[in-house]
Amino acid sequence: MLRMSKMTDYAIVLMTRLAMDPKGQHAATDLSAQVEMPLPTVSKILKQLARAGLLVSSRGAQGGYSLGKSPEAISVAEIITILEGPIGLTECVSTPGECGQEAHCATRAHWEQINQAVYGALNEIKLSDMVQPMGAYPIRFRQLTRHSRPLPTDNTTR
Repeated sequence: MLRMSKMTDYAIVLMTRLAMDPKGQHAATDLSAQVEMPLPTVSKILKQLARAGLLVSSRGAQGGYSLGKSPEAISVAEIITILEGPIGLTECVSTPGECGQEAHCATRAHWEQINQAVYGALNEIKLSDMVQPMGAYPIRFRQLTRHSRPLPTDNTTR
């Protein structure tokens, strides 16, 4: 089962909130109140996303956080990868060499294809999609083929 941490769930909620006003500066205290999350948690997530370049941090009275890229250019997969590391349903896919069965596993190639499909679906969902009412703009996923690009194996995204 693919399960994200609460911090990743919260990061997606915060990024979606920021995408509702992509040009604005948002103070951590305001965001904390708007999404009803504890300020220390919000601050920690915002700093992590800013270090990764998804947010820009500005100091001062009019400071706060703003999106580092347009909502159309930020995928859910990118946010998850920043908070969780590489997306992998099995250890052999996310961290090659860690599984003792890897050298003779008959299912590894299948897991790689499954993992690519999951990553591809998450990568196609953009923050701009997340701010739309559910069903207003259905998210369409491309068909994954054997010729699809492989997943990144480190903390970089496509």
